[in-house]
Amino acid sequence: MSIIDTIRSAFAALSANKLRSSLTMLGIIIGVSAVITLMAVGQGSQKGVTESIRGLGSNLLFIRPGQSQASNVQAAVYGGQALTLVDEDAYAVNDPEKFPYVEGVAPQIDFEGALIAGAENTRTTIIGTTPDYPYVRDFYVANGQFISDNDVTRKGLVAVLGHRVAETLFGDKNPLGKSVRLAVGPGGMITFNFRIIGVMEPKGATATGDEDDLMFIPLPTMQARIPFLRHPQGLSNVFQITVKVRDRDDFDQAEKEIAALLRERHNVDEDDFVILSQSDVATLKAAETEISQTLWAAMAAIAGISLVVGGIGIMNIMLVSVTERIREIGIRKAVGATRADILTQFLIEALMVTMAGGLIGVVLGVALSTFADGRTILEQSVRAEVSALAVILAFSVSAAIGLFFGIYPAFNASRLNPIEALRHE
Repeated sequence: MSIIDTIRSAFAALSANKLRSSLTMLGIIIGVSAVITLMAVGQGSQKGVTESIRGLGSNLLFIRPGQSQASNVQAAVYGGQALTLVDEDAYAVNDPEKFPYVEGVAPQIDFEGALIAGAENTRTTIIGTTPDYPYVRDFYVANGQFISDNDVTRKGLVAVLGHRVAETLFGDKNPLGKSVRLAVGPGGMITFNFRIIGVMEPKGATATGDEDDLMFIPLPTMQARIPFLRHPQGLSNVFQITVKVRDRDDFDQAEKEIAALLRERHNVDEDDFVILSQSDVATLKAAETEISQTLWAAMAAIAGISLVVGGIGIMNIMLVSVTERIREIGIRKAVGATRADILTQFLIEALMVTMAGGLIGVVLGVALSTFADGRTILEQSVRAEVSALAVILAFSVSAAIGLFFGIYPAFNASRLNPIEALRHE
């Protein structure tokens, strides 16, 4: 009997019991689709972390306040941070004579606010910063211009919108020169009108947040006009100072010398600030994602178990099929079929069930991964990336399961005595 005839015979046998064959495939379908989806999410998360760190810029140090011992009111406003960094610290660090390896410094203050433009409104993060921000963070305007030195000097009411904010408020219209109202404080009681001078290039999410969901204004404008952001001692408080270093080999020297300068300026023996490099941020981000990846791995293991359960179901159904077709086996043996022919027939039936289920599972897994990509599930933004390796692996495992769990029933069928099989009622 040729292999083509064997496949046709197996297809006919499976078609005769469509419902049973479909239910047998169900475990394989669920297992394969789950494995592909979870592997895609795991790979997408890993790639997303790498891209988010790269998106911060290159050769950066982040100086942030240390933990606060401030009052409850101060902690509520400043998020539990010590009020230790001021813009004079940033200017002191940006000294080419003391720190020749520093290429740029960008202090910033950020807070949440509501933006209103005509009938449209949105909530976003407002960042008060200086003209060096685009160079330091490798993040530039796509239309118009960024904050200038003149805007900083005169504390101008000008703003640069993130890509998504501009789309939300103005759609396809050009927002340059138009006005946007910023509402801050309890109940939006403090409002200002800003003239839009630029729109940033699309960048997406980085380790510090969604770079497209921002609005930039001059740092002195924010410090002068929004009272609850001021330092209790009347200084110009900042929440972060980003330092662009010439080369990664200068990181250790930069951290030590900048830390010494800040301790001297703050007149403290112990650091009341924290200096992080991009590698430190990457480590923290990796630690945050490690827990979620562990959960995804546990779910993938459960999906793998479902494949095994599906294989057991295939063995069970094939044993039933052998029992139901004993007389057929006897007739085939009586007309010359060998043990190898019978073994091959039932193995092919098992393989056809698992490979059909595997194929459907692959299609379903790819569809689920595509659907999940970019969506928020269980308060987490999901990124999924299907790889050819995941598809090949899941499909190969399903075929291997069909082969493994189909051997025993096929072997039993091949060993039947033809005379006893013909007598079977």
